[in-house]
Amino acid sequence: MLAVLSPAKKLNFDRPAKPMPETYPAFQEDANRLATIAQKLSVGDLRSLMHISEDLAKLNKARFDGFSAQSSVDNAKQAMFAFAGDTYTGLEATGFDESDCSYAQDHLRILSGLYGLLRPMDMIQPYRLEMGSKLKNDEGATLYAYWGEKLCGALDAASSGAPVVNLASNEYFKAAREKKMVSPVITPSFKEDRNGELKMIGFFAKRARGAMARYIIKNRVQTVEGLKDFDLDGYKFQPGLSDEKTLTFTRSAG
Repeated sequence: MLAVLSPAKKLNFDRPAKPMPETYPAFQEDANRLATIAQKLSVGDLRSLMHISEDLAKLNKARFDGFSAQSSVDNAKQAMFAFAGDTYTGLEATGFDESDCSYAQDHLRILSGLYGLLRPMDMIQPYRLEMGSKLKNDEGATLYAYWGEKLCGALDAASSGAPVVNLASNEYFKAAREKKMVSPVITPSFKEDRNGELKMIGFFAKRARGAMARYIIKNRVQTVEGLKDFDLDGYKFQPGLSDEKTLTFTRSAG
């Protein structure tokens, strides 16, 4: 079973408390090509491209200008620990032991607009480049065009035919080209029960996706039936709201 997450806009590049194993992205050369394209953009271009403030555009202009063709312990950090948004709050990777990190390396992947597909311990440099960005490149006008079918092939190879658990956002998993994938895809859905009305609240759903990835890793879940036992943070599987491709989990909003 392979869990797939989106990256996060929020980053944490503080040095880890203790040395950790590092690996390097399979699509580093692609990241270098995209970073070279981004380096040619002005602050104004980056503002328009990613719909961000001028301060954020200046920050990311500096990041791209300083981007190195080769990551190292001096300029990069393991992806699972570098991303720090809501999903990664739910993942709680800082609580993983060595065995958990090793299992995650084989059973977790992170989609990325810049790096394509990352293993948890792959070294990444600070960046921001959403998958939905209309960054013109040799393959077309978007990052979806650039990545083409590379990511679905990489996910199939990583899962070896086992189910792929889609815990990513629509923006990112769209790049996986699910219809082209050989591996079966299961998409969990997390909803809040508010006075009998079920709602998907983005903030909570992001945390729940990370929490489910944590559940898979900590419990070494290998089957879809095992996923249905997920019960962190009060969520409960709802068979009547689920089907072969979508597993729905709900909890009371209190």
